Amino acid sequence: MAALAVGAAACSSDDPGGSSAAEAGPNGIDDGTELTLWTRAPLEKQAKLLVDAYNSSHQNKVKLTVVPNDDYVAKVGAAAGSRALPDLFAADIVYVPSWVNQGLFQDLSTNINGLGFKGSINKGHLSAGTLDGKEHVLPFVLDLSMLFWNKQLFRDAGLDPEKAPATLQEYASAAKAVQALKKDGVYGTAAGLNCGGCLVFTWFPAIWAGGGEVLNGDGTESKLADDTAQKVYHTWRDLWTSGAVLPSSAGETGPTWTAGFTEGKVGLMFYPATLLSSTPFDVGVAGIPGPDGGASTFVGGDGIGVSKDSKKAAQAWNFLSWMMSEDAQVEVLAKNKDVVSRADLATNKYAAEDPRLVTINEVAGKGDTPVALNFQQAFNAPNSPWLTLVRNQVLNGSGDLRKDNAEITAVLKQ
Repeated sequence: MAALAVGAAACSSDDPGGSSAAEAGPNGIDDGTELTLWTRAPLEKQAKLLVDAYNSSHQNKVKLTVVPNDDYVAKVGAAAGSRALPDLFAADIVYVPSWVNQGLFQDLSTNINGLGFKGSINKGHLSAGTLDGKEHVLPFVLDLSMLFWNKQLFRDAGLDPEKAPATLQEYASAAKAVQALKKDGVYGTAAGLNCGGCLVFTWFPAIWAGGGEVLNGDGTESKLADDTAQKVYHTWRDLWTSGAVLPSSAGETGPTWTAGFTEGKVGLMFYPATLLSSTPFDVGVAGIPGPDGGASTFVGGDGIGVSKDSKKAAQAWNFLSWMMSEDAQVEVLAKNKDVVSRADLATNKYAAEDPRLVTINEVAGKGDTPVALNFQQAFNAPNSPWLTLVRNQVLNGSGDLRKDNAEITAVLKQ
């Protein structure tokens, strides 16, 4: 993403009036301190659950501020520049590498290394927050992209409501079958076709499932003109021209990209796992398939760390260490049908009650989290070259794929 105007404020957070998280031992300090925490609106439900549970069981109290998603980057940038970041703040995992590189988070390596279950913590989130061997963030909330389908619409279309499409082609066939019902206002599938972040979240996994890659190892070269990626574009181009895609998908910039499915008007789509608990009808859940099979997911969501400006690092670590505990992961997140951030807790009692949660937790191990310093500009920005590539390939049926892909690489190399 673009460098934030943090200037000298991104320098060392050492301050004689504060203490490092590591100084207070493995669990930090719980002494009645008020802590501030910022998160973005898409994770409001999970953030409130965690904060409420912590506040009810600890002397420390966390004051939560929820910021609209579109305003979050600017708010963090302004606060960083004026040394006014909260004690704790969460960040979309694709922003974490850049914000760590700019010095916005304190080093938590000693604390994280002291966790007996460190080896089971989601590796994508840990690696996104690692710079020069030092770890700066923990997973806050994992959000996985999954294939969801409306079981009733599958029944209506003569499809097996208990069987997930195993390939991208089967996905397209199911969407067309639902479309053929010609129900008023009902469409086969939907996507955020004017939302770069939505498309990253949902289409990268189809490429991974097919054995392809989206970036080179250091995040400076795009692989999005390769054969597997082309198969994904061709499938969606066919779905679009056949009329099986919700028409408003063409202009969808993100805020309502899941609404059609949640309202029961879309047969199947690639959808956030965090919305399972709030989807008001019976759905099937599976990993996102590749052109010829396989399954993968984008391990998204937010990482969280102690800001460079906090003078309460030891108390902030108390919240973070509790957040990673079995009590928080299972009795708060898993109980709410959310994904746990620890592999050793994947087969918990709540997951066992709902096979869909077992599926989500299993697919999490097959997913990936792409890391690139300029990810925001290349993919998530409103006029990103990635968005240009997709719209050319899917909506316009035109454009030079190699050239559009080269534009993504040019941004990644900046």
